[in-house]
Amino acid sequence: MSAANAVRITAMRPEHADEVLKIYQLGIDEGNATFETTAPTWQHFDATKLPDHRHVALDDSGTVLGWVAAVPVSDRCVYAGVVEHSVYVHPDARGRGVGAVLLGALIKSTELAGIWTIQSGVFPENTASLALHQRMGFRLIGTRERIGRHHGVWRDVALIERRSPAVA
Repeated sequence: MSAANAVRITAMRPEHADEVLKIYQLGIDEGNATFETTAPTWQHFDATKLPDHRHVALDDSGTVLGWVAAVPVSDRCVYAGVVEHSVYVHPDARGRGVGAVLLGALIKSTELAGIWTIQSGVFPENTASLALHQRMGFRLIGTRERIGRHHGVWRDVALIERRSPAVA
């Protein structure tokens, strides 16, 4: 992965699919990103993520450094302004502000759409992700203890959220 002078955010498109899913699988393989064990197909990913709230970070050569995407938390109308998100950064691009730029793009797109809450579940061991989210205005709601098994081991999940000050 080449070093980037600048990070450019753009809408996630089908041509980014291979790199997005590779980054997803790298995060899965590290063991502290998700309960998933395999990245989905692009067709499943594309069908489930909200089109207006998925972005990629590109370096100056057009290589995908990371991605962010959101899904609705419910189809009930009272939750229309609440999404759950995922953000993944390629291991070689970490520590360069890519995650913050991606979350900033997600915050902007969701606020423009009238979404008032962005939430996520993060393994407590993923301290880098929790610190990033805190810097971006997310707060810890609580910890869901032993919420699921991951490779046969019970895992806790920290529930985090960001309430938009711009959406009333």
